[in-house]
Amino acid sequence: MESEKILETIHMISDENLDVRTITMGISLLDCIDSDSDKACQKIYDKITTKAKDLVKVGEQIQEEYGIPIINKRVTVTPISLIAAASHDQDYVKYALTLDKAAHTLGIDFIGGYSALVQKGYQNGDKTLIKSIPEALAQTDLVCASVNVGSTRSGINMDAVAEMGRVFKDLAERTKDQDALGCAKLVVFSNAVEDNPFMAGAFHGVTNGDSCISVGVSGPGVVKVALEQVKGQPFDVVAETIKKTAFKITRVGQLVAMEASKRLNMPFGIIDLSLAPTPAVGDSVASILEEMGLESCGACGTTAALALLNDAVKKGGLMASSRVGGLSGAFIPVSEDKGMLEAVGRGSLSLEKLEAMTCVCSVGLDMIAIPGNTPASTISAIIADEAAIGMINNKTTAVRVIPVPGKDVGDNVEFGGLLGHCPIINVNKYKSDEFIARGGRIPAPMRSLTN
Repeated sequence: MESEKILETIHMISDENLDVRTITMGISLLDCIDSDSDKACQKIYDKITTKAKDLVKVGEQIQEEYGIPIINKRVTVTPISLIAAASHDQDYVKYALTLDKAAHTLGIDFIGGYSALVQKGYQNGDKTLIKSIPEALAQTDLVCASVNVGSTRSGINMDAVAEMGRVFKDLAERTKDQDALGCAKLVVFSNAVEDNPFMAGAFHGVTNGDSCISVGVSGPGVVKVALEQVKGQPFDVVAETIKKTAFKITRVGQLVAMEASKRLNMPFGIIDLSLAPTPAVGDSVASILEEMGLESCGACGTTAALALLNDAVKKGGLMASSRVGGLSGAFIPVSEDKGMLEAVGRGSLSLEKLEAMTCVCSVGLDMIAIPGNTPASTISAIIADEAAIGMINNKTTAVRVIPVPGKDVGDNVEFGGLLGHCPIINVNKYKSDEFIARGGRIPAPMRSLTN
């Protein structure tokens, strides 16, 4: 029986694109706070490069010994707005450069945590960090940023929402020679979680310990193949099949996480079982939805299919591990999913349908290229819509849109690697300027009063 499980895992890896998408080390920087920003940056660099010095090596060792592909090695840190505030500097770009330098020294893929949490209001450090995001991400290679603008408990900070629309536009202009690629490193959240190992929105929350190891596992191809075996059968059978498959995928992640935790002498954080697609053939969430009987992703019924998938993935993961956390479910990043791209190309998948799907998926509007002349206020309104979905439904939602300068509907942009490529998606032309200009805060909903 054990040999059958081993062979099954080998088959999932070799033929169905199962991989560990990331080993992510979370590092607290609270003990690096200093009123002298130069001293603080030196402490940050020293702590990150000391704590994570063996991260890449251990990841490569585990991959070689177990034959499990480990695609990325990453680091997350405490939101920098909290660390830099003590310096009273008027510009935090030096902190971003420090993180980038540490990431290059370690040889990791990304470092996350150039972040601010402003769902209930701004502090001076938050304002300074947000203002610096365009320059910081334009000047760095591996730094990822995120801003949490809303939550079920706090409502939505509409001043921050308005500001983030302008930040996306500024960042797009600063990286226009790369088709606004800088925007791929920025996420705006509602109900952001503190233990997410996936970029670009990952940070090490202050309620975590000093450091931990978390793993993100992905296997859309494995789920797709499993559903091919139950073609035409009732949705009860579909749900059970996904649950059983998610269980197997999670056990692979559990093995990698426990090994990495032991070898790095660091606490085991969480396993994030998110079906994160790639541009590769056979590694698409859209293909799973189509396997359930939809002619094309985006057709009527897509949201229901995605709801089933997301829920069954979580249930299967929870049976496999007591450490399931992060976002865990199904991601729908357009540029990174071959099936989503094809659906956009044939006209079955629109921005409005994607928004509906975010009500039931793991995150939100992700890796969507939009016309470069989209007003900042419209981007802010898109963020507000997503934040409202998260706030009312008590779930994480996010926006990672890329307004590509000089490009319009019908054009295509190529990002390369796991980020893939994307056609420019049409955005509603009607204005939201006066709506966004109101500012203030959308109050928390009734369901926030749970004491």
